[in-house]
Amino acid sequence: MTNSTTDPAPDQSVARPRVALATCSVLPRLDPDDAPLVGALDQRGVEAVPAVWDDPGVDWESFDAVVVRSTYDYSARRDEFVSWAASVPNILNPEAVLRWNTHKFYLRDLETAGIPVIPTVWLDPERNLSSRAIHTRMPAHGHFVIKPVVSAGAKDTGRYEAIDAESRGLAILHAKKLLAQGRHVMVQPYVMSIDTEGEARLVFVDGELSHAVSTSTRLTGPHRPTQGLYRKESMRVHEPDDAQVDVARRALAVAAESVPGVDPLLYARVDLVWGADGSATVLELELTEASLYLSSAPGALERFADAIAARVSGGSGD
Repeated sequence: MTNSTTDPAPDQSVARPRVALATCSVLPRLDPDDAPLVGALDQRGVEAVPAVWDDPGVDWESFDAVVVRSTYDYSARRDEFVSWAASVPNILNPEAVLRWNTHKFYLRDLETAGIPVIPTVWLDPERNLSSRAIHTRMPAHGHFVIKPVVSAGAKDTGRYEAIDAESRGLAILHAKKLLAQGRHVMVQPYVMSIDTEGEARLVFVDGELSHAVSTSTRLTGPHRPTQGLYRKESMRVHEPDDAQVDVARRALAVAAESVPGVDPLLYARVDLVWGADGSATVLELELTEASLYLSSAPGALERFADAIAARVSGGSGD
């Protein structure tokens, strides 16, 4: 009589890891770019569930991890969002990173560390600045941008022309409106290369460069209410050169130093533009609800899904 063996059947009693993909109420099934993550994680033995971040009915402790994705409405309630993040176990990226990154004062940390950033004048609502005081803080020539320090998707952002009296007047009104709401305001020269070359957006997963895209996101005039959660943009795959990758890595190193103990980040996006001399300059670090363009580059979705699965299946973590 010959002995025969068969592979044991999978133990159905072992629960699969569960991951919440945090989104907003306008996109309860996720941004279309993030939606394929559910299937990709399922293929890796992870149950992924879209969950609205401010839904009081969600039991966040029932998940092995909560990955922040399309929470695009956080900017209107930043304090509430950060408090929520602090209450959620194993949130990715961690709450300390979200707190640091959702207020653009982080650009000061980058500048202090020698990272090339766009020169910025900061307007404080507590100073009760007059129209003339605001006027004197705006550039004397060229185009410039007014925006709040807490914003997402270019909301409440406008482009103005310094030597045009009407445009300058609209800029002052824009700044005064934001300041009257108790919001800090940024004044920056408009980077003209955005009109011709767009932005380069470098996406990192677990600290490694995954892919990059080039986007066209030009501002065309004074602030107008944004239709929807974010501005529409066109994009294509981008091949960053060594200088661009170096600037991006240096910026992320500053983030790691500013928020110790959370490196490597699960995901990060570094948005670059080109200065007057053609050098790469950091426009923003996106470490919160960053669009990762998972459908825009070969292998991007798979790399991100692998990284999430590793975090909840005994792989690397924070």
